[in-house]
Amino acid sequence: MGLLVRREERSEGGHVLYLTIDNPGKLNSLGRALMSEIVEGVAAAAADPGLRLAILTGAGERAFVGGADIGEIAALDRESARSFITLVHRCCDAFRRLLVPVIARIDGYALGAGLELACACDLRVASERSNFGMPEVRVGIPSVVEAALLPRLVGQGRTRRLLLTGETIGAAEALAWGLVDAVVPAAGLDDAVGRFAQSILAAGPHAIRLQKSLILEWEELPIGAAVERGIDCFVAAYETDEPRRMASAMLAAMRARRG
Repeated sequence: MGLLVRREERSEGGHVLYLTIDNPGKLNSLGRALMSEIVEGVAAAAADPGLRLAILTGAGERAFVGGADIGEIAALDRESARSFITLVHRCCDAFRRLLVPVIARIDGYALGAGLELACACDLRVASERSNFGMPEVRVGIPSVVEAALLPRLVGQGRTRRLLLTGETIGAAEALAWGLVDAVVPAAGLDDAVGRFAQSILAAGPHAIRLQKSLILEWEELPIGAAVERGIDCFVAAYETDEPRRMASAMLAAMRARRG
């Protein structure tokens, strides 16, 4: 049990990090020890300048993450509840603020803290057998922390439906809502994740990092300030030779096609 980390070098330069939440006997549920390991592991990844992309999944075929550990939740009191839920937030926020894109590879249940974790990722690719829900009210607690990301993804009405009923929806409905970006048969899940990964890896590494940081700022800033911050990011792209090099290569390819 723990966080499994595998680094894969890519011919495009840099590397991809595969992170697997490995607690399949309990549907990869998140307890304090596992969440602390995740926070530390993502912090170490963030310090790596060669990192291009992270792919997050759960071990086995039953769950991405089935939620926070129900045994630990049942044992909380008013004094311990704050530190536990703060750790859930830190776990999700570590992926949300990682300087490179994060793809959630979802196979099976993504419930409660598991759905919050998926929402904190940049892209979500799910198998047809996946299910999504926020069942916290059914165990006497509200859905909190990164559940706040849901209205931006699926709208206020659908967020209310998930949070107030505690019901679970299937992959097809999640796709129709915009909660996930793709749904494929389980056998094709890795290929689908790979297609998104290749598109990201084909882009400029510096540009991708700038873009992710800007997207996060857009979520917090008024429109005028967001536009101004975009100008700063555009200028920052020219701190490297990436725009000149990549634009020149595209021009050369266009001229070659014209013959």
